[in-house]
Amino acid sequence: MTLRERINEDVKSAMKAKETTKRDALRLLTSAFKQIEVDERKELSDDDIIKIIQSQVKRRDDAASQYKDAGREDLMKIELDEIAFYQPYLPAQLSDDELTAALKEIISKVGATTMKDMGKVMGSASKTLGGKADGKRINEVVKTLLS
Repeated sequence: MTLRERINEDVKSAMKAKETTKRDALRLLTSAFKQIEVDERKELSDDDIIKIIQSQVKRRDDAASQYKDAGREDLMKIELDEIAFYQPYLPAQLSDDELTAALKEIISKVGATTMKDMGKVMGSASKTLGGKADGKRINEVVKTLLS
C-alpha cells in the first residue's frame, strides 16, 4: 500500500468515525498532493509525498509559533493538532546521538574542517538524511561540529 493510499484510507476511516478535525487535516494534505500533480503534471511518488508532508508540517509549526507569540492559544492548538495528524506518515526521526554520528561520518567523507565547508556538508547531509531529520536540526549540529 502506497503512502497516498494509506492517507486516503485514513480519510475514509475518519469520516466513518466522525473525526472531523482529522478528516479535514488529511483532506488538506490530499488537496496539496493534487495541486502539485496539476501544477507539475506528474504522478507523485512516496518520496514526493513525504516532502509535501514535511513542508506542511513546517508551515503548521511556523504558524503555531506565530499564534503563540500573538497570544492566540486556540489557533496554536489547531495547528499543533494538524501536525500530530501528519507525523505518522513521516519516517522516524533520528535521535540526537544518531544524527551527530551520521553528520560526523558525512563531514569526514566530504573532508570538511572549517565553517567555510558548511555548504558542502549541508548539501550532502540534506540528500543523505532528508526526511530523517529536520534541516534546522542538521544545521545546528553541523555548526557545533565544525566550530
